[in-house]
Amino acid sequence: MDLGAMLAGKRVLVTGASSGLGENFARLAAGCKA
Repeated sequence: MDLGAMLAGKRVLVTGASSGLGENFARLAAGCKA
């Protein structure tokens, strides 16, 4: 995978978390893992 793409993806996740979207995504991820 391209390193730039990975950094961009992490940046999107961090931005989403700061706006509240990351929190919802974390709940979905936790639900899938559980």
